[in-house]
Amino acid sequence: MATTANLGFPRIGAQRELKKALESYWKGDVTVEALEATAKSIRAENWKRQHKAQITHIPSADFAYYDQVLNHSVMFGAIPSRYASLKNKDPLALYFAMARGLQKDGVDVVACEMTKWFDTNYHYIVPEFSASTEFALEQNLPLAAYNEAKALGFNTRPVVIGPITYLLLGKMKGEAGALSLLPKLLPVYTELLASLKQAGAEWVQIDEPCLALDLSAEAKAAYKTAYETLEKSGLKLMLTTYFAGLRDNAELAFALPVAGVHVDLVREPNQLDAVLKNVKPTQVLSLGVVDGRNIWKTDFAPAIALLTKAKAAVGDDRLIVAPSCSLLHTPVDLVHETKMDDELKQWLAYGQQKLEEIAVLAQAVSGGQGAADVKPALDANAQAIAARRTSKRIHNDAVKSRLAAVDEKMLSRKQPFPQRAQAQQALLKLPPLPTTTIGSFPQTAAVREARAKFKSGALSAADYDAFLEKTTRECVDYQVKADIDVPVHGEFERNDMVEYFGEQLAGFAFSQNGWVQSYGSRCVKPPFIFGDVSRPSPMTVRWSKFAQTLTDRPMKGMLTGPVTILQWSFVRDDQPRETTCKQIALAIRDEVVDLEKAGIRLIQIDEPAVREGLPLRNADKQSYLKWAVDSFRLSAAGVEDATQIHTHMCYAEFNDIMQSIADMDADVISIETSRSAMELLQAFVDFKYPNQVGPGVYDIHSPRVPKAEEMVTLLRKALEVLEPSQVWVNPDCGLKTRGWPEVEQALAAMVGAAKQLRAELATPNAKVANG
Repeated sequence: MATTANLGFPRIGAQRELKKALESYWKGDVTVEALEATAKSIRAENWKRQHKAQITHIPSADFAYYDQVLNHSVMFGAIPSRYASLKNKDPLALYFAMARGLQKDGVDVVACEMTKWFDTNYHYIVPEFSASTEFALEQNLPLAAYNEAKALGFNTRPVVIGPITYLLLGKMKGEAGALSLLPKLLPVYTELLASLKQAGAEWVQIDEPCLALDLSAEAKAAYKTAYETLEKSGLKLMLTTYFAGLRDNAELAFALPVAGVHVDLVREPNQLDAVLKNVKPTQVLSLGVVDGRNIWKTDFAPAIALLTKAKAAVGDDRLIVAPSCSLLHTPVDLVHETKMDDELKQWLAYGQQKLEEIAVLAQAVSGGQGAADVKPALDANAQAIAARRTSKRIHNDAVKSRLAAVDEKMLSRKQPFPQRAQAQQALLKLPPLPTTTIGSFPQTAAVREARAKFKSGALSAADYDAFLEKTTRECVDYQVKADIDVPVHGEFERNDMVEYFGEQLAGFAFSQNGWVQSYGSRCVKPPFIFGDVSRPSPMTVRWSKFAQTLTDRPMKGMLTGPVTILQWSFVRDDQPRETTCKQIALAIRDEVVDLEKAGIRLIQIDEPAVREGLPLRNADKQSYLKWAVDSFRLSAAGVEDATQIHTHMCYAEFNDIMQSIADMDADVISIETSRSAMELLQAFVDFKYPNQVGPGVYDIHSPRVPKAEEMVTLLRKALEVLEPSQVWVNPDCGLKTRGWPEVEQALAAMVGAAKQLRAELATPNAKVANG
């Protein structure tokens, strides 16, 4: 019989136990022992789940308190020098300082950079390297996890990020590339694998998702060098790739001296022929046929066809049935969805159900009595797939007709940016270096409690509305008092920047417990896009309009863009993503036009996920960028020239998409730059970005409060390379997750920094802002 494997399981816990324990620990409400006990309980439960679901290869060391890449940096001693004072103290203090920054007991250090894990909404902590970086096995996390599982009776397959992917994911200072450090790193991997071999491990899953990228000749050579060394461990190495097909790297991957290779057949099923051509007679083949990144049930028929074809080529004993990637990107268990309607629920599979699907597929493809035993499951799956395809809830002819009528004129503003900028300044009359925020303000316990009471029926709609008016008024009053030039309403009525809109759009559905990890303790509950999308009624106008009545300053309306709503949802898989995205864009366009009619003349359409959605292969990028840019323009282009359109992007590398960012033609773009000390701004400078930019000067993903002098330094760096008329002053991202005391201190420093720079610009020898 074909064996089964899982590549990783959600680590947040079925009820977000890890999130709650982490945040309590950071607040000082629980001890490190209590945090560790929660983590140990989650790991044990995950192993039990997988064992019960008949998973042969159960992963260990897939757990992380914050991020698996950060785990490796700490494990290998790749600690930036600014954390030197913490290196020989509490290991968790160092770990969380790298993730979140630290401002305590005389220590004041900023966090490491954070960016997206390939094309997902998961964020990883970027390793920092230089020519002087040294590696050592300072914490053997895989060995500890393997032994912990072994003590509970589970013989697991430890998970390690491969050396080439780990280095390529990092940021290297100096002229040499990170791969130049491979000779220093390989001995540490050798030591790590030797320790696992000695402990009794048979297999190690070694993740090399970079094999799904376009690789340089140097990287290809590095793979050969690395695995010639790692082969000597005597362990069976499962070389694991995902998120795209191997394509031209197939020959390289299978030529490496590894015992098995895992490929993602969900993302790229047509790679199977090349895989079967290149697999060695001695190698095991792991096929990812269950989608590890979406929540729809697997259509068993095509999955079995792929597995059957592979079985004919390699045999049962060399075939492993697996998910496409780690199940980290899925919710934990559908059993907790007690309020979901039965029709929708029958279409879904969360992490637990995907484990069960893997076991069914393995039995079905092996034939014999196993296939007979799972026939009821196969029949039920076929019925559910057919019911979803034919459901009347999915298709809306009016939406399809409206999308078919979209033409090029609907994608462009009336005038180019220079003429728009003049009209906007004449209307808005903003000072040089105008200050604003990215949208949300702290979601306090009181805000969350009121929302929960309203949803449960314990608070009436009238009382909830009054609460929101009071909270919004306090937020606007605060911004006026803080002298922020362009205030926002604070978004207290919103639970999440995507979920809030999805709740008001047709074609979306929601879960109670569909939580997935975004980074650290930050969990999101993505909507499900199951059908054609439209906007039945205005979604944000009421609150933006109310907020504008509270001040004479121009209020900025806040929306989430179509690409981000698409990327941060679980998207229907029965039509092209482009089609769904443009349906969302038309809905957002209606909202933008209604905001303008209501008197809101600055409208921010957040698109932090544009870069995230970029395909991994160069050959696929332009097609995606074309429809992503067109979707944004479709959402934004329905307003007059004097209405200023903002967008926001965070935690991404922009160099390879700058032309597309410019093509979006937003009047103002705000970006994350504080963690990188304005390095990310360089892409805009090199491109000679013509519109206005708000380089973030305050890292909101850290509890650390920056000083005004730091912000002044960052702004001076920006003004060295941008015209004053281009520059806005703002935080990196929304303030939802922060507390009011730190926000008030940080924003006071931000406004002070902007005023200091304005004064400098006003001196005779300075460049003067030209409006």
